Parts: sequence; C-alpha cells; structure tokens
Amino acid sequence: MPGIRRFSLPLIAAFFALYVIWGSTYLVIRIGVQYWPPLLLAGIRFVIAGTLMYAFLRWRGAPAPTWAQWKAAGIIGILLLTCGNGAVSVAEHTGVASGVAALAVATVPLFTLLCGYFWGARNTRLEWAGIVLGLIGIAMLNLGFNLQSSPLGAALLIFAAASWAFGSVWSKHLPLPQGAMASAVEMLVGGVVLLIGSAVSGEQLEAMPPIEGWAALAYLTVFGSIIAFNAYMYLLKHVRPAAATSYAYVNPAVAVLLGIVFVGETIGIEEALAMTVIISAVVLIGLPQWRRGADRPAVVVPTESRAN
Repeated sequence: MPGIRRFSLPLIAAFFALYVIWGSTYLVIRIGVQYWPPLLLAGIRFVIAGTLMYAFLRWRGAPAPTWAQWKAAGIIGILLLTCGNGAVSVAEHTGVASGVAALAVATVPLFTLLCGYFWGARNTRLEWAGIVLGLIGIAMLNLGFNLQSSPLGAALLIFAAASWAFGSVWSKHLPLPQGAMASAVEMLVGGVVLLIGSAVSGEQLEAMPPIEGWAALAYLTVFGSIIAFNAYMYLLKHVRPAAATSYAYVNPAVAVLLGIVFVGETIGIEEALAMTVIISAVVLIGLPQWRRGADRPAVVVPTESRAN
C-alpha cells in the first residue's frame, strides 16, 4: 500500500471528508436529537443509507450476500451501529456536549488493541504505553462537568467505544460480504434493530421535526454515512492505514471547535487536559503503524466511526 506521495485533489477531498465531515457529525447528532428521538434518528439514518448503498451496489453488479454473510454482517452492524452509534446518540440526547462525545469515542483505538490481544495480536511497548495513557485520559475526562452531570451519558460513551472496538476486531474473523456491500448490510441490519429498539423503548415523535431536524437527518445520512464512508475506503487503498485512521485524533478537535462556534458548548480544564492526553495516546498507538508502512498493515478500525 503506497504512502502519500502527492496531495492530489481526490486525496485532499477524502481527508476533508474524514476530518471535517466525520468530525461535524457529532454536532449534527446533537442538533438532530433535539427534534428526533435518538434511536429513531439513528435507525432512520442507517436504514436509508444502507438501502441506497445496497441498491447502488446491486445495480453495479455486486453479488447478493449469502445467508451466512447476512448473519455475519448483521452481528457486526448491531455492535458497531446499534450499540455504538445508538449509544452515542442517546448520550448526546442526555446532554453530553458533542465535543466531549467525540473525545470519548476517540478511545476506540485503545479498546481495539485490547480486544485484539484476546484474538492473539501482540502489541508493542509503544502501543501498550498508548493504552495506559489513554485509560488515564478516560479517567480525567470523567472528572469534567459534562460527564459528571450525566453519569448515564458517560457510561453509554464508554460502552459505545468498547462495542465498536469489539465489533471491529471480531469482523476480521467473520465471513463478511466483499467491499462496500459489508457496510451496506451492516447499516441495514443495525438500522432496523435501532428502529426496533426505538419502538420497544417507547420513543415517540411528539411533533413533525422542523427543517433543522430534517436537514440534520439528511446530513447524517448522505454526508456522514455515504460520502465519508466512500472517502475512507478510497484512502485505505491509497495511503497507509495509520493515515486513513488518523481521524481518531483529528475528529475530537473538529467537534469541540464546531460545538463552541455554532452552539456555544464549553469544556472545562479537566476535559481540555483529557483531550491532550487521549489524543497523545492515540498518536502513540498510531506510531508503530507508520513505522510498519506498507509491508505490515495495521489493524484498521472499520468505517462507520467511530461510532458516530
């Protein structure tokens, strides 16, 4: 897999999608859950995106998944999207700031390495240092007023990151459909389960959302789930895995900045320090991937991201 040799327009556009679009989805989720029940919002988003992607891929001649592939992708979709994204949506609905949610989800690479260890992966000392530093950052993050005021939100965000990481590692051992079809099926199954969870939990749409609510849904569906996903797949083919997954330490900064500028969110000193520690930890984890280069591909967190 070649490194970045020149910054062509497609590469710039793909990195913009990963850094800015994926980073902005946390803010858009925060806006969306003001008008939609959180599980309903996430469910509709993924069912629409999955249906569009599935139809497009079949139209392009992609083979229909087998029953075994549907089951495997469905399991991963539930872990990544139902548990991961659904938990983030509910956490933001409880009042957790979008920047803090993004920062908590940035710990996915830490949990990914821990989960991979139980499948036989062996981490370097630098990666273990990153894991320890990241856990310290998580503890610091929970000292901030955002998560202290919402213990449920804090628990949901950690659950989302851990669930995403577990599903990410397990997906490498399951017979998933090839290419983008895997993500389409994951979105379909994960979205349907989210809608079932919405109905079972008694979520109700009190009134028809205003234009802001529909715009948030459209943005999350088209830009967050489809455009950013394809940008990620493009980068996986053209840059090192560590570069493609660098969104893990860029998204929190983007989310915090957008939250402050557009909706007046604030973060305390504890959370600012936690951001520094967690981002430093993720950088430490990524360093061995940069060193391996193309000859030894690193474990890559699957597309939908980040649980958001």
